[in-house]
Amino acid sequence: MGALLPQFPYRSINVTVPHGLLLQRHTGAIDTRRHDGRVAVAQSNLRWCSDGFEIGCDNREKVRVAFALDCCDREAIAHVATTEGIKSEDVQDLVITAVENRFGRINILPKPIEWLTDNGSCFVASDTKSLLLDIGMEPRTTPVRSPQSNGMAEAFVKTFKRDYVSVNSIPDAETVIAQLPLWFEHYNTLHPHKALASFCQPNMIQKIRRRSMTSPSTRAMKADDRCAANDLLSGRSWLSRPSPRPHL
Repeated sequence: MGALLPQFPYRSINVTVPHGLLLQRHTGAIDTRRHDGRVAVAQSNLRWCSDGFEIGCDNREKVRVAFALDCCDREAIAHVATTEGIKSEDVQDLVITAVENRFGRINILPKPIEWLTDNGSCFVASDTKSLLLDIGMEPRTTPVRSPQSNGMAEAFVKTFKRDYVSVNSIPDAETVIAQLPLWFEHYNTLHPHKALASFCQPNMIQKIRRRSMTSPSTRAMKADDRCAANDLLSGRSWLSRPSPRPHL
């Protein structure tokens, strides 16, 4: 009987690896996926995205906010806020408000608009989908456990918390809810958009000029808007962030 060949610990691996016969190594981490899709579109009212976030107040109250963004011009079309969890009814109110803000009181959209969200229960509820289909919207959801696929909404949340929530007084839920319309209005009209540096600034100038032409006098314009127009025309940045409030 011939002598047996010596067995080396990695002999089987050396044979199987070149032929791709090994299973993928498990590292314990969640499987990652490539996010090479594009959320942005070339025209307004082709795709809207929506998401929600939470604001913690100084008195430990929580404000939950849901919003809708246009994936072309980045305008925050509408928002809803509550001290409870975001429910299907809140999302339906958000959809109706967004449609009315863009098109007025209509029963059905002139052309379909994609509605992109994650898989939160309030977004995938049957009542929410039913309303979207009734008014002519096309519900779209990101892959499960893949919030990065709605990157535009995720970026908006980070920007909003950084430039508004963290630098303003948020003593309680009532104060925060009262300030939200002002924050959203500032974001839509004066806040610089990095992705639209050559697109949103001319629109802002035109908006200010239209307002000045319809007013009885140029002095009717808001001082902030006049300063913003001067800064835009001179090429300077018009957003001066206040000093962050101290964290107690």
